[in-house]
Amino acid sequence: RVRTEYVTIDPARDSIESLRDLVLDRSPARRIFAKNIELFQQLAENEDAARDLIALGYRRRQLQRFERLLSDVDYFESERRQLSCRPEDVWQKFFEANHWIFGYGLSYQFSSSLDGRKLEQTVQGHDLTGPGKRVDAVMRTRGLVGSLCFVEIKRHDTRLLDKQIRSGVWAPHEDLTSGVSQIQATVHAAVKEIGEKLQLQDQDGDPTGDVLNVEPRSCLVIGSLGEFRSTNGVNLPKFRSFELYRRNTWRPEIITFDELLERARYIVEQATPAA
Repeated sequence: RVRTEYVTIDPARDSIESLRDLVLDRSPARRIFAKNIELFQQLAENEDAARDLIALGYRRRQLQRFERLLSDVDYFESERRQLSCRPEDVWQKFFEANHWIFGYGLSYQFSSSLDGRKLEQTVQGHDLTGPGKRVDAVMRTRGLVGSLCFVEIKRHDTRLLDKQIRSGVWAPHEDLTSGVSQIQATVHAAVKEIGEKLQLQDQDGDPTGDVLNVEPRSCLVIGSLGEFRSTNGVNLPKFRSFELYRRNTWRPEIITFDELLERARYIVEQATPAA
C-alpha cells in the first residue's frame, strides 16, 4: 500500500532551500507543480537572476584585475613573483581562468575552449596531445559547424614598433614580427598534421564530436596602443605605420591587450541590467 502525501506551498513561508528538502515521487510532484506554477516560475527566475548577478560580479572583478595587470607595473610584478613564472605566463594563467574574455573578445564570432580543455595545447598528428608544437590557446568557434582558432599570447609591454627607417615610417618590432611568424608556423603545422578535421574525445577515449580545421583563424595578442600616445596626443606617423602593417597582415589578426580589454568591458557593460 502506497501512501500519497499532498503538500501545499506557501510563497510567504517556503523557500528554495525548503523545497530542496522535499522527497517526492513523480505523481505528487506533478500535482504540486500544477497547483503552484506561478510560484515555481518565480523561484526559477530568482535563481537564474542570482546566478547571473554572481557571474556578472565575477566578470567585473576580473576586468578590474585585467586593467590593473595592464596599467600597474608593481601589481603585475607582484603577481609574477607570487606565481613564480615568466611575464608571459601571468597572462596565460589569467586567460586560462577567464576563457570568456577570449570567447567574446577575439572576434564577433563566439569562441570557446575545446570541450573543457585548457587553452594551452600542443599540435601533433590527429590530436592535441603528446609532444609537438605548443600554442598558447586553441579554441573553437561555436555554431552548427565548429572550426579551430589558434591564439598566441605575448606580453602587454612588448614594443610594437622599432626604429624609424625613413621620414614618418617605423619598422615593426622584432618581437611583433617573430610573434606573427610563430603562429603562422603553428597554423601551418596544424593544417599539415591534423588535416581538415579534428575528432574530440573525452577522458575515456569516446568521441564527442568533430571540429573542422579548414583555413583556421589565428590571433596574436601583443603590446598596447598606449605606445603611440604622448602627453600631447597620438603620434600619428607611428600609429599609421603599425596599422598599415597589421591591416596588411591577413593572418594572424593582431590584437593589442588594451583592445582586448575594451572588447571584454563592452560585453560586461551590455550584460549589466538597466537601472
